[in-house]
Amino acid sequence: MSKRNKIQKPSSSGTAVRTRQGAAAPTTVPTTLSQPLNAYTPARVQLERTGHSLATAENLQLQLANAQARDAVHATLDVLALIHGLQQRKLPNLVVTSAAPNRAEYLRNPALGRTLSSYSEAALKAMATENVEPGIVYDLVFVIADGLSALAVDRHALPLLDVALGSLDAWSIAPICVVEQARVAIADPIGEILGAKISVMLIGERPGLSSPDSLGVYITWDPRAGCSDADRNCISNIRPEGLPYEEAAALLHFYLNESRRLQQTGTLLKPSAVSHRLPGMRR
Repeated sequence: MSKRNKIQKPSSSGTAVRTRQGAAAPTTVPTTLSQPLNAYTPARVQLERTGHSLATAENLQLQLANAQARDAVHATLDVLALIHGLQQRKLPNLVVTSAAPNRAEYLRNPALGRTLSSYSEAALKAMATENVEPGIVYDLVFVIADGLSALAVDRHALPLLDVALGSLDAWSIAPICVVEQARVAIADPIGEILGAKISVMLIGERPGLSSPDSLGVYITWDPRAGCSDADRNCISNIRPEGLPYEEAAALLHFYLNESRRLQQTGTLLKPSAVSHRLPGMRR
């Protein structure tokens, strides 16, 4: 091959070069980050090493992260503080429990966390028949549950509600249900008993090694016994270091409005181009 026909490689300066056809070829030299990679994420990247092993400080940080995750899983929800916060905001509420008698049983048998205790089921039915005005239909019910990280609920449930409720004045909202030892699916019988069109579950997510306090939100249209995960939409990793409250609230409003319009949630409801439709969402 002659020199005049040989394809040139990208220059080290990062500028465009010419091919044998004369067209400009983009450079393959990557953009240099202005800071180390670990400055952009709390994930465990670019860990310090000593020879072929992690440095002692990194090993200690990993042990601490594991301990924080374990503590989050076993922690109990501060129900009194949560109820006090709801009362300060003049939000009607009710405390109920799952069929799990304690935290140990809750962790060993997930099915118990999806089922209401008999006492709580009776209390909800009594409220639905005695304390609700005749003919009223709730648009939605908020359910706040400890899940696998009570720490996430203690820290983020009320701040998220403060942002989300500001745009829901036109919605009929049932009393907020606070549930101990609960899994996501427990919102189904709660919504069904109260006759709510949509259930919104705020629940502590399974802790990660850099996120022991992530809050998740699950939205379900027509909540009822037998709903599956495919019937829900999820907003995950809500916390200042993850998805900020304002963006989570904007996405929640999108799901609520779309689910009411389409009368469905789950796999058939996708936030397509949502960043272009909602103010405040990151692009």
